[in-house]
Amino acid sequence: MHPKLSVLLTVLAVGLLAVPRPLSAQATDRPNVIFIISDDQAWGDYSFMGHPHIRTPHLDRLSRQSRLFRNGYVTTSLCSPSLATIISGLYPSQHLVTGNEPPAPVDENGRPLRSHPDFLNGRTTMDEIFRESPTLPKILRRYGYRSFQTGKWWHGSYELPGFDDGMTHGDPARGGRHGDEGLTIGRTGLQPIYDFIEKDKNKPFFLWYAPFLPHTPHTPPRRLLEKYADSAPSLPVAKYWAMCEWFDETCGELLKYLDDNSLRENTLVLYVTDNGWINQLDASRYAPKSKRSPYDGGLRTPIMVHWKGRIPPTEVPHLASSIDLVPTVLEMLDIPVPARLQGLNLLDDQALSGRTTIHGAIYLHDANDIHVPVRNLTHWWARNDQWKIIIPNPATSTDGTVELYNLHTDPHETRNLFSAETMPLVSQLTASTLQWWGLTHLH
Repeated sequence: MHPKLSVLLTVLAVGLLAVPRPLSAQATDRPNVIFIISDDQAWGDYSFMGHPHIRTPHLDRLSRQSRLFRNGYVTTSLCSPSLATIISGLYPSQHLVTGNEPPAPVDENGRPLRSHPDFLNGRTTMDEIFRESPTLPKILRRYGYRSFQTGKWWHGSYELPGFDDGMTHGDPARGGRHGDEGLTIGRTGLQPIYDFIEKDKNKPFFLWYAPFLPHTPHTPPRRLLEKYADSAPSLPVAKYWAMCEWFDETCGELLKYLDDNSLRENTLVLYVTDNGWINQLDASRYAPKSKRSPYDGGLRTPIMVHWKGRIPPTEVPHLASSIDLVPTVLEMLDIPVPARLQGLNLLDDQALSGRTTIHGAIYLHDANDIHVPVRNLTHWWARNDQWKIIIPNPATSTDGTVELYNLHTDPHETRNLFSAETMPLVSQLTASTLQWWGLTHLH
């Protein structure tokens, strides 16, 4: 075992401000709820987050109109478990979706056989396990909401997590995987959303807008690609930057529809991304320290909560997590929050200031065991205001290197400060991580 990890393993876990009042659960004018979820976009790849080239005017405007958290995080940097957390408010270790895929038999060359009956049965089992989780559309249905799924979704059809209607069929026999027909939303317009909203205007709605943007394939409109051709360092990067602006345009279309139809004042809009992305220079693929990694390039995201006329626009310095989205909605609507949810109300400054550290974990793309999360876990991570620790799982790590970063001075995590001098801080963050995971030691 790595000597630094050996030392580390001896550490044991030892007022509401400017917030609108929640609605009565019996109110007849409950707001509509929209989740806008970017797909594979790094935390800095917006003009309002400081990118020198990418233009995102519609999300810039939404950020100025929202309660904005620049230091938001998803719990893991892989899309399927991250989306399952966003819709349920549960950590992957709770809802048990830790990878995109179940274990798969392999051929003589070690390639996974994704048409094998054992693999397909594993996918069905993963879906049925997740069916038992509380989800926002299931909960809101009990309070008179109708709901619509578009875009990215991994677990069966739109019906499995409780949507009343949707675009994803999830049938493997018809190519159902990670969204199938739903992945056209945004790329080919938003008409299915408009049709759903206009179908019944007497009930509030919940909309899941998770377009396959700026996700690969990076096929932006030529007008946007030409816009970035000279400023980007390579053609693949120019394509990705153009995709970010294309995604922004679709968000602008959706928000304009709300304005044009007098829906903005009665709609709660929440923004997050599913995981980050750093584009390689020479190909439309993700680089190290982004997607699937324990670094901020894969985990950090702006989070926005917007309700025109009800939530005062402000920039909030506190840390936020994707586990907070569902509790925030439910508390705003005065709906009981399921006891298993550990997230906070993002409108409650007192609660947010009391949370000094947020946590998460990184898992394998293909699970080793769909019932035991720790068998799929590669790293734990934790962040307080200034510091972030990355702790490898001794059962899966090959080198056992613990990493510590000062995000105030090194936001891109280039200098590992793990040393004898920083051991007190490492011990403190490790103890917090152990307590969060429910361990007395790492094993």
